[in-house]
Amino acid sequence: MAAFGGSGFFMAYGMKPAEVGGLIALGGMAILVYLLFYIALFGVDKVKWMVINAALGIYGIFVEVGWILALFGKKVSDYPWYVHIVPFTYYVLYTFLLRQAVLDISGAREDEKRRKRTDQAYVWGSLAVYSLMHVMSRKI
Repeated sequence: MAAFGGSGFFMAYGMKPAEVGGLIALGGMAILVYLLFYIALFGVDKVKWMVINAALGIYGIFVEVGWILALFGKKVSDYPWYVHIVPFTYYVLYTFLLRQAVLDISGAREDEKRRKRTDQAYVWGSLAVYSLMHVMSRKI
């Protein structure tokens, strides 16, 4: 994960100008493989949470990527929208795995009542972390 995600971020943000063709080709291929594995390993119903993570993640993506770029004196708006496709998609894929880990660690995967509470805590906790990072990034 670190290799693919790291290379996607480097290709998007570390090269001047970004090699968009290579970024989309290599990143898109890796993302497709991830999605196929996710469906095979987790099933369609659980992968639907990835869509929920994506909706929640729109805020988190901009905040976290903005925070990382701010450490290097850059902003999300310094790059064209299409350069963000691969890093943002990696973010969605990785937050999906994070939620799966939270379900396992909390023992909520098989307990419907516990899963609902865990899901609510996950969403509210994510919003709290993203909001804190947003406030902190404005100070960098």
